[in-house]
Amino acid sequence: MDASVACVVGAAIGVLGAVAGGWVSVVGQGRQQQRQLHAERAYRREDARREAYGALIASTKLLSASWWRFSDLVWDEQSTPEQWRASSAESHETWVQFSTAVAAVVVAGPVAAAEAADELRVAMYEWEMAGLDWLSAALREGHGQLAERFKEAWQAKRAPDRAFQQPARQALGTEEP
Repeated sequence: MDASVACVVGAAIGVLGAVAGGWVSVVGQGRQQQRQLHAERAYRREDARREAYGALIASTKLLSASWWRFSDLVWDEQSTPEQWRASSAESHETWVQFSTAVAAVVVAGPVAAAEAADELRVAMYEWEMAGLDWLSAALREGHGQLAERFKEAWQAKRAPDRAFQQPARQALGTEEP
């Protein structure tokens, strides 16, 4: 083999080596980018879930507190029907925040957390309806000593309230000790 053929073969091997090295580099970078995108997507999903779950827990507590303020007011013999109505309206405004938070959890998922949030929504709705029925009865009777259904609905919402926390912890990976 003369020197010119050796140069050509050497150059071809060099070109092939450079192309192969470049290809390996591109493939490696592509895989790294895919892993990074996957990690960023998982982080954003967890962050969205954490935010949605926190908003649901906070709005549930705000709605509960609002209905308990209503209850205290209606039981107070010195309060007026106008105060009862205003307190009920405040609770309804808080319901809007709660309902929005449930929708955010349903979107953020996963399915188990969405289903638990919806069960909580149903239980809180029953409590809301019991409060509105109590308001109607109190306005009719002129006193607020008619709270049995309200108390039953409050008791019924306690289990779904706690039950939401289990799938939320699982979704966020906080179940580990």
